[in-house]
Amino acid sequence: VQLQASGGGLVQAGGSLRLSCGASGRTFSRYSLGWFRQAPGKEREFVALIDGSAVRSFYSDSVKGRFTISRDNAKNTVYLQMNSVKPEDTAVYYCAAALRYTVAMGNYDYWGQGTLVTVSS
Repeated sequence: VQLQASGGGLVQAGGSLRLSCGASGRTFSRYSLGWFRQAPGKEREFVALIDGSAVRSFYSDSVKGRFTISRDNAKNTVYLQMNSVKPEDTAVYYCAAALRYTVAMGNYDYWGQGTLVTVSS
């Protein structure tokens, strides 16, 4: 599976942005998809997760209620809708795929290249 993230950019605090992550391969629906982020000088952290059938999803406390993860298996794409963004959401956002429904980064076998989101105050 090859992943390609896009949609990052500069947004004002309180605004919205939607990230996309397209995947190659015919087994896309087998994988849980996660979004992670890494802010400057910080470790990479979990943001959101969705299972292969889009039945289950899970969010970090820092984004719960503001971000929504979704997927379209017909288009081999996962999305992260970011609403009410804050300056602390500034980071490089990565999509990743795992055969398990898990927040543990070590279980993700495939990673996209990352897309930068900058939130201005």
